[in-house]
Amino acid sequence: MKYDLIVARYGEVGLKSTKVRSRFEKKLVKNIKAAIDCDVDRNQGRIYIFPKNFDEALNDLNRVFGIVSYSPAISTYSNFEDIDKTLGEYVEDLASENMIDEETKFAIKCRRVGTHDFTSQEMAAFCGGVVRKRVLAPVDLTNPDLTIFVEVRGDDTFIYHEKIPGPGGLPLGTQGKVVCLVSSGIDSPVAAYLMMKRGCEVIALYCDNEPFTTELALENYNKIVNQLQKYAAGVPIKKRVVKYGEYLAKAKEDAPEKMTCVLCKSGMYRLAEMLANEMGALAIVDGSSVGQVASQTLDNILVTRYNVKMPVLSPLIGLDKIEITRIAEEIGTFEISKIDDGGCSAVPRYPETKGDLERLQDACESMNQEEAIEKAFKTIK
Repeated sequence: MKYDLIVARYGEVGLKSTKVRSRFEKKLVKNIKAAIDCDVDRNQGRIYIFPKNFDEALNDLNRVFGIVSYSPAISTYSNFEDIDKTLGEYVEDLASENMIDEETKFAIKCRRVGTHDFTSQEMAAFCGGVVRKRVLAPVDLTNPDLTIFVEVRGDDTFIYHEKIPGPGGLPLGTQGKVVCLVSSGIDSPVAAYLMMKRGCEVIALYCDNEPFTTELALENYNKIVNQLQKYAAGVPIKKRVVKYGEYLAKAKEDAPEKMTCVLCKSGMYRLAEMLANEMGALAIVDGSSVGQVASQTLDNILVTRYNVKMPVLSPLIGLDKIEITRIAEEIGTFEISKIDDGGCSAVPRYPETKGDLERLQDACESMNQEEAIEKAFKTIK
C-alpha cells in the first residue's frame, strides 16, 4: 500500500480552551518531530504527519504521549470524481493484499468537516458504490470484517482502514517537572512512565546505596532510564545519582535497626525535595503501592513524608504487583528490572511496619539526619 501521510488523533487535548489547546498541539507536534523524521501539519483537531520512513514512523508513534490513535492514509480532493478514483485504487490495493474479496463484509464510515454540497450519508453511500464496483463484497454496517474510513475535511479527503492505538495521555512537557525516585526495581520505572503519560518532564533520581547494593543495581538503573527515554522524545529524562551509602550506614549505626527502611525512605524524600527546588520541579514521584513492602504501609507512608513540603505523587498507590508488572512488560522495563542485582543488604530482619512520628523524629535526631542529608546532597551528579 502506498500511503501519502499518517493521520494522528488526540483525545483530552481537544477538551482544553482554545489557547491551551493550541499550546498543547504545538508541543505535541514538536515531540512528534523529535521522535521521527517528518513534516507535520495540524488542522481542525487532526495532526497530519508526512514521514520520511513510513515503517519507522508507524513503529515509533506509539511512544509519543498525547496521540490516542493514528492511521496511515491516502489523500485526495473533496469531490466525487477524485474520491471515486482514489478510493477505487485504494480498494484494488486492499484486494491485491487479500484484505478484501467477494466474501468480505465491509462498511464505510464517513466524517465530514466544513461546507460541502453533499451530506456525510450521501458520501458514504457513494463510497460504498465505489467499493462494490471494484469488489462485489457485501455491505454490513453492524458487524463488518473491514471498515474503510473516509474523512472529508474542507478541500481535502483522507482514506484509511487502520486505527493504530497510541499511548494517549497529554503531550510530554506540558505539565511541568517532577523528580522521580527511580531504582532498578519493577515499580518506580512504571511510576515514572505514568507521570510522563500525564505530560510531566521527569528528573530520575537514583539513590546509590553502595556498599549495601552492587554496581549492577546502578547499571540496571541506567538501562531502565535509557528504555524510558524511548518515550521521552522532545523532553529527555534527566538522570541524577546521589551517593547514599554513607547516609544509610549512619542510619544503621546511630538509630534503632528496625527503623532503617523508614529512615532510608524519609531521607530519599528530603533529597528529592532539595533537588526539585534546585531544578524547578513541582512534585516528587515514587513507586509506592499500599502495603507492598514494609516502607509502604499507611503508617510508614505518613511518617516518611511528614517533613516534605511539596506534593509526593504515587501513581501506583492502588495497583497490585500483577497490574504493575503488566505495564512494565508493555513498556519494556520488566526484563531489565527482573535481573538479580543482589538487592539491598541494609534491610533489617524485622523492619518497622507501623512507623510512629515521635519515634521517627527521635531516630532522625540520633543520626543527625539533616547533616547527613546535606552531605549526601553535595554528591549528586
